[in-house]
Amino acid sequence: MDYLMIKRYFPELTETQMLKYEQLAPIYEDWNSKINLISRKDMDAFYEHHVLHSLAIAKYFDLLPGMKVMDVGTGGGFPGIPLAIMFPQTSFLLVDSIGKKIKVVQDVAQRLDIDNVIAVQERAEKIKDKFDVIVSRAVTDLPSFMKWVNNKLRITNDIEAGGVLYLKGGNVDAELKDVPKNWKRKKFPVSRWFEEPYFEEKYIIHLY
Repeated sequence: MDYLMIKRYFPELTETQMLKYEQLAPIYEDWNSKINLISRKDMDAFYEHHVLHSLAIAKYFDLLPGMKVMDVGTGGGFPGIPLAIMFPQTSFLLVDSIGKKIKVVQDVAQRLDIDNVIAVQERAEKIKDKFDVIVSRAVTDLPSFMKWVNNKLRITNDIEAGGVLYLKGGNVDAELKDVPKNWKRKKFPVSRWFEEPYFEEKYIIHLY
């Protein structure tokens, strides 16, 4: 598990940020021994499959200080935790319906002093607040996801204001066809930024 691949793609990171990324793997290893959070195969490629994949969003979109971001279906904290380390002046709400996963996220944030993260056990549809950006990593098909978050954005139809940034693999075009026509959409291959073969069929979908 090579956390230095993060530095290779993000050379501007501070020592404090790199230390937090380095410390992620041991914490997740510890939790993984208690609950089935990440598969063994994925844990062996933790920084590539989870941390770097999450940070593809940072290559595409600059989360500005003061922005409010919701990570829907965060699971063990992806993409929210890596993004919160990358953007310490941005506020993150990490949401998942499974309590034990939220417990992990809360522990990671506390142990690494990631103070711009709040993690709650809740369904996204029941969150009352509005956000500049909503992120997620393939928790369901896109049409269903957009129904969950349809009224959770502060501004829509403005690419610079934010919108939905969705990490998805495989054939996404079919799903995009079923997203309501009022959403503008862009699709970017993650391989544009990262050279590892794992990312060849991975995309960022931007809906706004």
